[in-house]
Amino acid sequence: MTFARFRKNRGAMVGVAIVALLLGFALFGPWLVRHDPLASDFVHGATREGLPSPPSGRYLLGADRLFRDQLARLATGARVSLLIGLAATLIATALGTVVGVISGYYERRAVDTVLMRVVDVGLAFPFLLLVMAVGAALDRTTATTILVTLGLTGWLGTARVVRAKTIQIAHHDFVLAARALGRSTPGILWRHILPNVLGPVLVVGTVSVSQMILAESVLSYLGAGIAPPTPTWGHMLFEGQDYFGAAPWLVAAPAGAILLAVLGFNLVGEGLRDAIDPRQE
Repeated sequence: MTFARFRKNRGAMVGVAIVALLLGFALFGPWLVRHDPLASDFVHGATREGLPSPPSGRYLLGADRLFRDQLARLATGARVSLLIGLAATLIATALGTVVGVISGYYERRAVDTVLMRVVDVGLAFPFLLLVMAVGAALDRTTATTILVTLGLTGWLGTARVVRAKTIQIAHHDFVLAARALGRSTPGILWRHILPNVLGPVLVVGTVSVSQMILAESVLSYLGAGIAPPTPTWGHMLFEGQDYFGAAPWLVAAPAGAILLAVLGFNLVGEGLRDAIDPRQE
């Protein structure tokens, strides 16, 4: 029933198509686009006035300010952005789920109070500001450090959602019966609590991917992301802003990619939420 409701959701299907397109572009784009994303072409990539070449048969999305293939750089940047978004979401979701399940199961006890106060303090800071502060403290920013930073700062909201769902599940009869039969706490959490909170976790995790991609793009745009020459969508947007009047494709391409990624994962997440919601039955 859940899968059938998801398939009937047009918005969700559009989101799946967008995500599949982006994943395919990230996986196969750098192989299909034969130009080197780091190589400058001063012959075909520049106009007579010394400006970046516009979209053409040779360069489908034009050339950037250093006369490099914009499409090749966009494809390579897709790998970086999606890898960071998915990996950071995996870290944040796993950490938030563990904290939320433990906190919810021990509701109103000392461990719950301590964990939720940590979450409250973390949520008091804007997410991007917190990420930038942690990123600025690092000597060197690589894809690994950025995804770990995003993962370790993005679990707070997940913990809140999982805690609320765990509290609800913990008061059901099958959990109370497991306690009465002497089941161990780890066994109850693993066999009874965790399977019943995976639905909300999946929804939150899917939406979090778009937030991580957006956060990575903002960091790159502000110069706190992966250092050049590795192409990222955010840094491509930063490089193209000075040429917006003469070469608007330098802004349109990375901005469109970021918009599609955020839109696609959000649509999938909303579709999953509507499909899992028991009120839709």
